[in-house]
Amino acid sequence: MELFDTSLSILQEIKLDPQQFRNVRLLVKRDDLIHPEVSGNKWRKLKYNLELAMYQKKDGILTFGGAYSNHLLAVAAACQLAGLQSIGVVRGEELTADSNENLKRCAALGMELLFVSRESYDERNEKSCQEGWKEAHPHFLLVPEGGSNYYGIVGCQEIGKELPAETDHLFVAQGTTTTSCGLLLGSDEKTKLHVVPALKGFDAIAEMRKQLYPVLLDEETMNEYMDRVVVHPEAHFGGYGKWTPELLDFMEMCRKEYGLPLDKIYTGKAFHALMEWLKAQDFQTLQTVVFLHTGGLQNG
Repeated sequence: MELFDTSLSILQEIKLDPQQFRNVRLLVKRDDLIHPEVSGNKWRKLKYNLELAMYQKKDGILTFGGAYSNHLLAVAAACQLAGLQSIGVVRGEELTADSNENLKRCAALGMELLFVSRESYDERNEKSCQEGWKEAHPHFLLVPEGGSNYYGIVGCQEIGKELPAETDHLFVAQGTTTTSCGLLLGSDEKTKLHVVPALKGFDAIAEMRKQLYPVLLDEETMNEYMDRVVVHPEAHFGGYGKWTPELLDFMEMCRKEYGLPLDKIYTGKAFHALMEWLKAQDFQTLQTVVFLHTGGLQNG
């Protein structure tokens, strides 16, 4: 079932100074335009989870997130569009549905919000905890925080079909690695995948391998894929949820000069890493570089 038309996700060309950036064609895959509340990689990761819930005749989806979670908002909006119910387990027992605009909007979209302690939330992926949620809500499909599961990877894999055939370098902001794993599986074997972790000290390669082991069962195939991954580990601007005046100025420049809105949690940092990397290159042949805009503008 197609809820959204992904043709709205255009390839926007960024006009760069040819004197400063030689032999570079820079494109932005605007997944943020797919839907105002289920934008970017959120729709990609939810697509097959929604289809599974409907196939299994579930009442809806139960998932997890923080107070400002774009994922919770995306699930609430997507479930409403699909005619499903939604339950959001929110970190922070002191919160209510009126604590911020994000939670208010989730509630307005019909999401039932369950507020739990941080200790309980930290145990959300434990087997006993998962079984407890399933027992309490047997008619709901459990989807991990951020849509980080096999079905999320498959949804993100489809992005590869919408990229230029000759994509030399593909950049993406990285959180749970679900999107980057899907991109790795779905992109051309000649494409280098550049990942920009939002978390300080995040072991991107180890986390991607963990996600991909159920899909790529032998070590040789795994290594072939991982050889195409380039990690930019120092582009986090101090860590998750942190930013600097330099980053904010850069984002404003992108908005004015390129007509490109970015968020300060993920895409702003990743696009900054891309531009800094490009400045250090001296390409002898034309290179097509694509940046995947993963959305997240609502709370970023």
